[in-house]
Amino acid sequence: MGTAIRAIAGFRRPSSALLPEPASAHVGPMGKLTTHVLDTMHGRPAEGMRLSLLRDGRLLVTARTNADGRCDGPLLEGEALVPGIYELHFQAGDYFSALGVESPFLEVVPVRFRVEAGMSYHVPLVCSPFAYSTYRGS
Repeated sequence: MGTAIRAIAGFRRPSSALLPEPASAHVGPMGKLTTHVLDTMHGRPAEGMRLSLLRDGRLLVTARTNADGRCDGPLLEGEALVPGIYELHFQAGDYFSALGVESPFLEVVPVRFRVEAGMSYHVPLVCSPFAYSTYRGS
Protein backbone atom coordinates (compact mmCIF):
# COMPACT_ATOMS: atom_id res chain seq x y z
CA MET A 1 0.00 0.00 0.00
CA GLY A 2 2.81 2.44 0.80
CA THR A 3 4.32 1.99 -2.67
CA ALA A 4 0.99 2.78 -4.38
CA ILE A 5 0.54 5.94 -2.34
CA ARG A 6 4.08 7.08 -3.16
CA ALA A 7 3.41 6.45 -6.87
CA ILE A 8 0.22 8.46 -6.80
CA ALA A 9 1.90 11.26 -4.86
CA GLY A 10 4.60 11.40 -7.54
CA PHE A 11 1.98 12.33 -10.14
CA ARG A 12 0.43 15.10 -8.06
CA ARG A 13 1.31 18.67 -8.79
CA PRO A 14 2.00 21.08 -5.96
CA SER A 15 -1.19 22.87 -4.88
CA SER A 16 0.18 26.16 -6.26
CA ALA A 17 0.20 24.63 -9.76
CA LEU A 18 -3.57 24.16 -9.53
CA LEU A 19 -4.16 27.90 -9.20
CA PRO A 20 -4.54 30.04 -12.32
CA GLU A 21 -1.57 32.09 -13.35
CA PRO A 22 -1.94 35.69 -12.12
CA ALA A 23 -2.74 38.25 -14.83
CA SER A 24 0.43 40.17 -13.96
CA ALA A 25 2.48 37.18 -15.16
CA HIS A 26 1.40 37.88 -18.76
CA VAL A 27 3.54 40.30 -20.70
CA GLY A 28 1.53 42.57 -23.00
CA PRO A 29 -2.10 42.35 -24.03
CA MET A 30 -3.55 38.90 -24.61
CA GLY A 31 -6.82 39.83 -26.30
CA LYS A 32 -8.05 39.30 -29.83
CA LEU A 33 -10.02 41.20 -32.45
CA THR A 34 -12.68 39.47 -34.55
CA THR A 35 -15.52 40.58 -36.80
CA HIS A 36 -18.36 39.28 -38.90
CA VAL A 37 -20.82 40.77 -41.37
CA LEU A 38 -24.54 40.10 -41.78
CA ASP A 39 -26.32 41.07 -45.00
CA THR A 40 -29.83 42.12 -43.94
CA MET A 41 -31.02 42.68 -47.52
CA HIS A 42 -30.61 38.99 -48.32
CA GLY A 43 -31.03 37.69 -44.75
CA ARG A 44 -27.71 35.83 -44.58
CA PRO A 45 -24.03 36.19 -43.70
CA ALA A 46 -22.12 38.47 -46.08
CA GLU A 47 -19.80 35.97 -47.75
CA GLY A 48 -16.87 37.45 -49.65
CA MET A 49 -16.90 41.00 -48.29
CA ARG A 50 -13.44 42.53 -48.30
CA LEU A 51 -12.30 44.48 -45.27
CA SER A 52 -9.18 46.13 -43.98
CA LEU A 53 -7.93 47.02 -40.51
CA LEU A 54 -5.95 50.18 -39.83
CA ARG A 55 -4.31 51.69 -36.75
CA ASP A 56 -3.13 55.29 -36.83
CA GLY A 57 -3.85 55.39 -40.57
CA ARG A 58 -1.54 52.42 -41.28
CA LEU A 59 -2.89 49.32 -42.96
CA LEU A 60 -2.41 46.29 -40.70
CA VAL A 61 -4.54 43.52 -42.18
CA THR A 62 -6.77 42.81 -45.16
CA ALA A 63 -9.25 39.95 -45.16
CA ARG A 64 -12.35 38.57 -46.84
CA THR A 65 -15.34 37.10 -45.03
CA ASN A 66 -16.07 33.39 -45.38
CA ALA A 67 -19.40 31.59 -45.91
CA ASP A 68 -20.36 32.37 -42.30
CA GLY A 69 -19.64 36.10 -42.80
CA ARG A 70 -16.61 35.84 -40.53
CA CYS A 71 -12.90 36.01 -41.14
CA ASP A 72 -11.13 32.66 -40.91
CA GLY A 73 -9.32 33.75 -37.74
CA PRO A 74 -8.77 36.77 -35.52
CA LEU A 75 -7.66 39.91 -37.34
CA LEU A 76 -5.16 40.53 -34.54
CA GLU A 77 -4.42 38.68 -31.33
CA GLY A 78 -2.00 38.54 -28.44
CA GLU A 79 0.81 41.04 -28.46
CA ALA A 80 -0.13 42.29 -31.94
CA LEU A 81 -3.32 43.84 -30.49
CA VAL A 82 -1.91 46.92 -28.80
CA PRO A 83 -3.96 49.74 -27.25
CA GLY A 84 -5.00 52.51 -29.61
CA ILE A 85 -7.56 53.72 -32.12
CA TYR A 86 -8.40 51.24 -34.88
CA GLU A 87 -10.57 51.43 -37.98
CA LEU A 88 -12.24 48.62 -39.85
CA HIS A 89 -13.12 49.47 -43.46
CA PHE A 90 -15.80 47.19 -44.90
CA GLN A 91 -16.11 47.23 -48.72
CA ALA A 92 -19.92 47.17 -48.75
CA GLY A 93 -20.28 48.80 -52.20
CA ASP A 94 -18.18 46.17 -53.96
CA TYR A 95 -19.97 43.40 -52.07
CA PHE A 96 -23.48 44.53 -53.06
CA SER A 97 -22.44 45.38 -56.64
CA ALA A 98 -21.12 41.83 -57.05
CA LEU A 99 -24.59 40.60 -56.06
CA GLY A 100 -26.22 42.72 -58.76
CA VAL A 101 -27.52 45.48 -56.51
CA GLU A 102 -27.57 48.61 -58.69
CA SER A 103 -26.01 51.83 -57.38
CA PRO A 104 -25.55 50.93 -53.74
CA PHE A 105 -25.60 53.96 -51.44
CA LEU A 106 -22.80 52.64 -49.22
CA GLU A 107 -19.27 52.33 -50.60
CA VAL A 108 -16.92 51.83 -47.67
CA VAL A 109 -18.29 51.48 -44.16
CA PRO A 110 -15.70 52.74 -41.64
CA VAL A 111 -15.97 51.66 -38.02
CA ARG A 112 -13.60 53.48 -35.66
CA PHE A 113 -13.07 52.12 -32.15
CA ARG A 114 -10.67 52.16 -29.22
CA VAL A 115 -8.78 49.09 -27.98
CA GLU A 116 -7.56 48.77 -24.39
CA ALA A 117 -4.79 46.48 -23.18
CA GLY A 118 -5.68 42.86 -22.54
CA MET A 119 -9.26 43.09 -23.83
CA SER A 120 -10.92 41.08 -26.59
CA TYR A 121 -13.11 42.80 -29.17
CA HIS A 122 -15.73 41.46 -31.54
CA VAL A 123 -16.92 44.17 -33.95
CA PRO A 124 -19.79 42.94 -36.14
CA LEU A 125 -21.35 44.84 -39.02
CA VAL A 126 -25.02 44.48 -39.89
CA CYS A 127 -25.71 46.06 -43.28
CA SER A 128 -27.92 46.52 -46.30
CA PRO A 129 -27.16 48.65 -49.38
CA PHE A 130 -28.65 51.71 -47.62
CA ALA A 131 -27.94 51.34 -43.89
CA TYR A 132 -25.63 49.72 -41.37
CA SER A 133 -25.08 49.33 -37.66
CA THR A 134 -22.39 47.95 -35.44
CA TYR A 135 -21.86 47.18 -31.79
CA ARG A 136 -19.31 45.65 -29.48
CA GLY A 137 -20.17 41.98 -29.52
CA SER A 138 -18.88 39.19 -27.35
